[in-house]
Amino acid sequence: MLPEKDSSRGATRRGQQQINSAFEKLKATGVRITPQRQAILEYLIESMSHPTADEIYKALSDRFPNMSVATVYNNLRVFKDIGIVSELTFGDASSRYDANIEHSHYHVICRSCGKIVDFEYPYLDEVEREAAAHTGFKVEDHRLEIYGICSDCDSKKDAKQH
Repeated sequence: MLPEKDSSRGATRRGQQQINSAFEKLKATGVRITPQRQAILEYLIESMSHPTADEIYKALSDRFPNMSVATVYNNLRVFKDIGIVSELTFGDASSRYDANIEHSHYHVICRSCGKIVDFEYPYLDEVEREAAAHTGFKVEDHRLEIYGICSDCDSKKDAKQH
């Protein structure tokens, strides 16, 4: 089943709800919604590709030729500080950003191309409860990353072998 589209921007209904929710949080904290800030946030929510700041900058530079990479980083920091974006670090030099923070999810990461895909698996919430019960910790969060080779990279590898 295809996601329903919002006729105004082509965003999925879920994406549009997430954008509206994020704008409300920005307003509630007194953060102005500039055109650049809006574009960065919409790109993050609609792309679902866990982009780096440089990737966001490159994707939006045609629309905003006067926008700098520093503007992207500053906005990402604001988004992170108010809780509408999370910063993902995977050991390489660049951080990636995830706007899908309203739904608990995990990441599958391609070791070849670096592609990151979200997936949900609700049973790991039980792990938090068990960890708290066995250790006495007040568990606040957890993170799960699964590594492998994505189907695109696997297909390319198979094509080279033939």
